[in-house]
Amino acid sequence: MNMWRLCLIAIAAFHFANGLVMWFAPHFWYEAVPGVAMMGPFNLHFIRDIALVFGMSAGALAYGAYARSRAAAIIGATWPALHALFHIWIWISRGFPLDHVASSNLTAIQLPVWLALAAALNFARKEAAR
Repeated sequence: MNMWRLCLIAIAAFHFANGLVMWFAPHFWYEAVPGVAMMGPFNLHFIRDIALVFGMSAGALAYGAYARSRAAAIIGATWPALHALFHIWIWISRGFPLDHVASSNLTAIQLPVWLALAAALNFARKEAAR
């Protein structure tokens, strides 16, 4: 199994785990994730909606890795990429602070999604070249 497929599987597992925590322990997730509480009051419906999207993303990334489907992997990375762009906009609107929220954003949102997109775009090329 190549490195790009392993990346997709790891990121799919990360998104799936995040979705499970959001679904089954939404109060814990709301309080534990830096910056979430500062965005507004706890909203169970909203958190569980997002949990479902993370689950769908995880499924598409995992399927893309398993089936060697570039399209499925890109679909799996699309919502997290839009989510990451939104978080960049939030960071800019906060004045570019280099704080705990920004470091969490970088490690838990930005790096995984851009790595997933790179993996989706690159692993299928390598597989097709075989």
